Amino acid sequence: MMEPRRRDQPAATTLVDILDRVLDKGLVVAGDIRVSLANVELLTVRIRLLVCSIDKAAEIGLDWWRRDSFLSSQAEDSSETVAALEARIVALERQLAPPSPPAAPRRRSAPQRQPRTGR
Repeated sequence: MMEPRRRDQPAATTLVDILDRVLDKGLVVAGDIRVSLANVELLTVRIRLLVCSIDKAAEIGLDWWRRDSFLSSQAEDSSETVAALEARIVALERQLAPPSPPAAPRRRSAPQRQPRTGR
């Protein structure tokens, strides 16, 4: 038999209420893991986790799943985008590369003398 709740006790919160609040407001979990040996950092793992509803994510500007061709049939073809970006990088690298110095004029070598044979 359940005991009646007293008025001074707070209302019980269910898992559904907690999940609803997390999805509505969002939850961010962030942390870093660093492995060092003798003051030399060997490994760093940065963890960033955002839990929220799709509506909340779109409201704050996170909609990467709409552009991911693996998750959405309406997404752009990522291979075309990557190829266009790579071509742009090559063009920019050409613009930034220093001009090659002009080729130095080649010296003409003096004709070699034939050894004299004694007669």
